[in-house]
Amino acid sequence: MTVRRALAGTFALLAAVTATATAALGDQTYTVEGKDVFRVGNGDVHSTTLYHGTERLTIARDGDATRYVAHVEYEKDADGGRQHETASFVSTLLPSGEQRDGPANDPDYLTVLNQPFAVQLDGPTMKDLAHVKRPVPFDFPSPMTGAPLRGTLRRLPDAQVGGRRAMGIAFTAKGPLHGALPDRPGMQLTGAITMRGTAYYDYSSALLVALDADLAIDGTIDEPAATRAPVSIVYARSIRSASGRGM
Repeated sequence: MTVRRALAGTFALLAAVTATATAALGDQTYTVEGKDVFRVGNGDVHSTTLYHGTERLTIARDGDATRYVAHVEYEKDADGGRQHETASFVSTLLPSGEQRDGPANDPDYLTVLNQPFAVQLDGPTMKDLAHVKRPVPFDFPSPMTGAPLRGTLRRLPDAQVGGRRAMGIAFTAKGPLHGALPDRPGMQLTGAITMRGTAYYDYSSALLVALDADLAIDGTIDEPAATRAPVSIVYARSIRSASGRGM
C-alpha cells in the first residue's frame, strides 16, 4: 500500500519522512493488524487473508542522515493455513531532505515505513497542519500502477493516544486502475482505486502513533479470453503504538 507521496501546496506530509535533528531518536513498538479481501463475480471466488503481529521501529543517526529501520514479526492466516512471517523496511532521510527507501522486504505492506503517511514529521509541517481549517487538495501516484490519485487532506480533532496528546489527520483519494497488481501479476484489471486513511502524530516527538489505511479496488478483469467478471479487492492496515492500543 505504499505511496510515493506528493502533496500539492506547502504541506510536505505525504511527500517524505521529514525528521529534524531535534526529533527524538530511539525505538518505537507497534501492534500491526491487516485484512485482505478478494472477490470475483458474485462471490464465486472469495478469499480472505488476516495479519497480526508486532513491529519495532528504530531511529538512529547515520552521519548527517537519519536512518529508520522497521522489523515486523507476524502471523499470516490465509486459505492455505497459518504461516509465521517476517518483514523489514529501511528508509534514510538525507540532509537535503531527500528520502531513500531500501533495502526492503515487505511483500504484505505491514511496516510503518511502507504506508501512505510519513512515520515522522518536522516542526514546520506540524505547525502548518495545526492551521489547516478546510480540506486541502493533493495528488499522488497510485501505489499499484503509478496513475494519478486525486483527493483531499483534512485535520481531525486531537486525541489521546496511550496517554499522549496527538494530532489527527485524514485523507481520501481516488483514481483509475489499468493493469496488474503486484500480488496478482497474472490478472489484468480495469477499474478504480480508492484510498482512505487516518493518522495521529504525538505532539512531543512528531512520531506516528496510530494509523488506519484502506485501499479498495473495484473493477473488471480486462483480458481478451476472460469473462468480464466484476472484481472487488480491499487491503486494510491498522498500526498502533504499543502503548496506544486502547485508542
